[in-house]
Amino acid sequence: MVVLCLYLLKEGFEYGVQYLNLRHMQRAGASVPPEFSGHIDGALMKKAQEYGAEKTRFGLFSSLFSTIATLVFLFGGVLNLYNSWIVSLNLSFIVSGWLFFLLLSYAGELLSLPFSLYNTFRIENKYGFNTMTPGIWVSDFIKSFLLSTILLSLLLFAGLWLVQWSPRFWWFWVWGFLFFFSVFLLYLSPYVIEPLFNTFTPVEDALLRKGIGELTERAGIHAGRILKIDASRRSRHTNAYFTGIGRTKRIVLYDTLLESMSHPEILAVLAHEIGHWKKRHLLKALAAFEVFSFLSLYAAYRLTQGDFLIRLFALGADTLFAKLVLLGFLAGIISLPLKPVVTFFSRWHERQADRASFELTKDTEAMVSALVKLSKENLSNLYPHPLYVALYYSHPPVVQRIRHLRTLS
Repeated sequence: MVVLCLYLLKEGFEYGVQYLNLRHMQRAGASVPPEFSGHIDGALMKKAQEYGAEKTRFGLFSSLFSTIATLVFLFGGVLNLYNSWIVSLNLSFIVSGWLFFLLLSYAGELLSLPFSLYNTFRIENKYGFNTMTPGIWVSDFIKSFLLSTILLSLLLFAGLWLVQWSPRFWWFWVWGFLFFFSVFLLYLSPYVIEPLFNTFTPVEDALLRKGIGELTERAGIHAGRILKIDASRRSRHTNAYFTGIGRTKRIVLYDTLLESMSHPEILAVLAHEIGHWKKRHLLKALAAFEVFSFLSLYAAYRLTQGDFLIRLFALGADTLFAKLVLLGFLAGIISLPLKPVVTFFSRWHERQADRASFELTKDTEAMVSALVKLSKENLSNLYPHPLYVALYYSHPPVVQRIRHLRTLS
């Protein structure tokens, strides 16, 4: 009962924060922030608000459905029946665990499917963002399904074998395997996984390539790793991102971004991504994640030794698989206070990358103009509630970013 109450309090708090964010945005009305004066009008602000409100309401509804499904699964006896059914099959430990988690992942995918379809083909279509055809969606779904099945199966077979091989120290060996596997994926993803879904090509504009070459030379990186992605096949949203590690590092620019922005704006965005590279933000995030994973796996080992979790949730069969699911559920409750810490450091990294962009280009207004365009084209919420920002924003709110940039010049 205590666990149930804590879970409901946690969910209620998060729903409340989302509602606060929605009300905060609606109270601002169609008023244009001074930083956007002359760039957007009341009509566009109204459209952005409507988009944000619809996304928030849909998010609340889908989250409520997920909460109910979780309650039914954990507290309505479904996990107990499912766990007992897996045990009744009399399979080996490794095969039982593989089947337990794989079928669970399929069930989660099946339950989320209607929400994904509605978001893509209803909401994103309504506001002019979606360009994905049903054929592309089906192709992406099949590839994602097969890829996730292969990767999850590899992880499960290896992890469960390590548990069976070293019952007392499996937490250490599993952590080591996951570390090397995640680094391997960082190397593999840019060449094998990402090209399954998108086409990556060098930037074609000769003048822009020259500007990129000069910028990357100043930054001390190789210009050949800056690519264009055919994002417009699926969405009109604009973005840029950093991916890979070591010699596979690359900066990827959406083709929608290249089409909508001037050369100085593109170079400013590129300089921001280079800033992440130069500041080793990906490596720092990876290191922090590995420390957290190490401690979490050791805690999981200790907590799965007895029958505490089995008694707490009144399960009929004592299996490691069910215990790990229950620990994941409890971790979701306990980790809520950590969210603001994680997002704080993410926003800090973004501010560092913004500063790096200015230091490389010496052009504050180009980055400001790029941020304004990104906000307009993505119908961003210009009035997020501070509590919502603290919990969920990996980037500082765009108005704050613009004010910070203008203090640098």
